[in-house]
Amino acid sequence: MNREGKNFPLLLTREMAANFLGIDPKSFDKYVRSSDELKRFMVGKQERYTITELEKFIVNHSIH
Repeated sequence: MNREGKNFPLLLTREMAANFLGIDPKSFDKYVRSSDELKRFMVGKQERYTITELEKFIVNHSIH
C-alpha cells in the first residue's frame, strides 16, 4: 500500500481518504465509505478515517 502517510494527518477527511486511495471522492462514498466494515472516528458530526484502517479495508476486500 501507499506508505506516503507522512504527507497526511492522522485523521483523514473523506476527500483526503479518497486522495490517499487514488480514487474519486464519489467512488469512495459508493464503494468504501458506505461499508459498515470500515472503522471511522466521529469528530463532531464529521467522519474521519485512519490510513491503517483504510489499508486494512482494501486488503480485506481485494479479490484474491
